[in-house]
Amino acid sequence: MIKSYYAFGLIIIFLMNSCQKNVDLIVHNASVYTMGENIGRATAFAVKDGRFVEIGGEEILKKYNSKKTLNLQELPVYPGFIDSHCHFLNLGLSIQQVELRGTTSFEEVIEKVKVFANDKNLKAIVGRGWDQNDWKINDFPNKTILDKLFPDIPVSLRRIDGHALLVNQKALDLAGIDENTKIVGGKIIKENGKLTGVLVDSPMKLVSAILPDPSIEDKVKALKDAAKIGFENGLTTVSVAGLDKDDIYLIDSLQRRGELEMRVYAMISNSKENMQHFLSTGPLITDKLSVRSFKIYADGALGSRGAALKSSYSDLKSHKGTFLTSKDSIEKLAYRLATTPFQMNTHAIGDDANKVVLDAYNKALVFSEDPRWRIEHAQIIDTADLKLFNRKIIPSVQPTHATSDMYWAKDRLGSSRLIGAYAYKELLKQSGRIALGTDFPVEKVSPIETFYSAVIREDHNSFPEGGFLPDNKLSRIEALKGMTIWGAFANFEDDQKGSIEVGKVADFVILDRDIIDELEKNLLKTRIVATILDGNIVYSNRIN
Repeated sequence: MIKSYYAFGLIIIFLMNSCQKNVDLIVHNASVYTMGENIGRATAFAVKDGRFVEIGGEEILKKYNSKKTLNLQELPVYPGFIDSHCHFLNLGLSIQQVELRGTTSFEEVIEKVKVFANDKNLKAIVGRGWDQNDWKINDFPNKTILDKLFPDIPVSLRRIDGHALLVNQKALDLAGIDENTKIVGGKIIKENGKLTGVLVDSPMKLVSAILPDPSIEDKVKALKDAAKIGFENGLTTVSVAGLDKDDIYLIDSLQRRGELEMRVYAMISNSKENMQHFLSTGPLITDKLSVRSFKIYADGALGSRGAALKSSYSDLKSHKGTFLTSKDSIEKLAYRLATTPFQMNTHAIGDDANKVVLDAYNKALVFSEDPRWRIEHAQIIDTADLKLFNRKIIPSVQPTHATSDMYWAKDRLGSSRLIGAYAYKELLKQSGRIALGTDFPVEKVSPIETFYSAVIREDHNSFPEGGFLPDNKLSRIEALKGMTIWGAFANFEDDQKGSIEVGKVADFVILDRDIIDELEKNLLKTRIVATILDGNIVYSNRIN
C-alpha cells in the first residue's frame, strides 16, 4: 500500500513537471520596477531565448522549469540602463591616453604628461580631461612649458568637454597653424598677438589631421574596454553621439562575431562621405546595433565659451560663442533629413543655437507624425523659447553637466539667463519625455550619478543645500524613465527594450539598494550587483 502511494506521488510530480514550461532563467523574491506603461511592480519573472516571457509573482516558480533560478532576497531590479548620449569609442581610447580629468592645476597637468611620456616610444602625446575652471587660476593655459619639454613631438591635450585643445608648437607647425591662420567656426587663442596653443572647436581638426590614427587593434581594444566599463556600471545600451562609418562597421563586425556584447545606438557623424553613404544604403539595424540618425553640431561648449549665445558672455564682453554649422545649413539639413527615415540629433548648448535648431526642426517636421528628432544637451534655453519644444522634439540631456557646471555657469551666463539653463523639468513638460545620459568620458560613466544629479542636483558634499536651480529637479520615477523607457523611445527602440515586459529583450540591472525609496544621503553609495543582457550575466560582483 505504501509503495502504491509512493508510486502515485511520483506520477503526480511527473505530471506537474511535464506541465511546466522550460525557460532559461527565473528571477524571484525581487523588487522589480517594470517601467511599463503603468510602472508596475513585480517580484518575479521568467526569461527564455533572451526575452521576458512572463512577469508576475512567486507563482512563476510553479509554472516554469528553469535551467537557472536567482533568489534575489528582495534586491531591486530595473530595466537595463540606457546612456542616451555618450562617446563610447572615445572612452576606450582615453584609457590609452593621458588622463587629465580631476587635475586641480596646470602644473598637475604637466606632471601627468611627463609621467605618461617617460620611457615610451611615442609618435605623439595625446590626452584629455583638463578643465581650467577647476584650477585656482582658471584662465586658459599656455603652451610655453610644453614647447620646452617636448620640442620634437606633437602634444595634443583635449579639454574635458572635447571643444578645446592645448597643443605645443610642434603640433601647430605640423598642422600649418600660425598667427595668420583663419578658420570659420572656432577660435585660435592668442596673447599679445602670439599663439598660446589653445584652439577652440574648428581649428582642432587641423591638429587631429596630423596625429597618428589609432590602429584597428587599438580601436578593438578600446571598444571592448568601454563595454566592460559600461557593464560594470549597469549600462546595457549606449547611444553614441557621433561615429564615422568605418567605426560603425567595426562595431557591427565585432558584434556579429560575438566579441562585443554592448548594444549600440550609433549616431552618424555629419561628414559629406558619411551622409552620402548612409542616405544611399539606408538605416542599419541588427539585434545589437541601430544606425538611423545623424549627429550635427550647432555650436561649441559653455566651458570653453564656444556655446552660441544670443548676447555676449557675462564674463567676456563682445563674445557670443560660435556656430559650428551655419544657421542656413542647419535648416537645409533639417529639410533634407525630414524626407528620410533618419533622425536629426543636434548638439545645441547656447540659447541662440537652441533657438536656431528648434526653428529648423519645427519648420521641417510640419508633416512628420513621429520623427523623435533630438536636441543633444538642450543646455541653455531662452525662457521665451521653451514653448518651441513639443512632442516631436526630444531633449537629450546630461544631468551631471548641471552639477559640474554649477560652480561657474552663473559667471558665463549671468542670473537672468541661468533661469533657462539645465531646465529639465520644463523641458519634460513641453516634450512629454526626456532622455538622460552622461556624455562620458566628459563625465563619469555612472547612471547612479546621472540619477542623483537629476533628482537631487547637489554635489557629493550636498552643495548647494536644496539643489542647483531646484525648480527643475526631476522626480525619481521621471529620472528612472529617462534612463530606461524614455531613452529607448528616443532611439525608436521602446518596443524592444527600456522596460521589463513580455516580449522585450531581457536586459536588466540589479542594485544593492532601491534608488526610488533610498534616503538622499545614501543614493551615491548605490552599487551595481549585476548587469544582465539577453538573460545572461555580463557583470556581477555577487552572482554566478
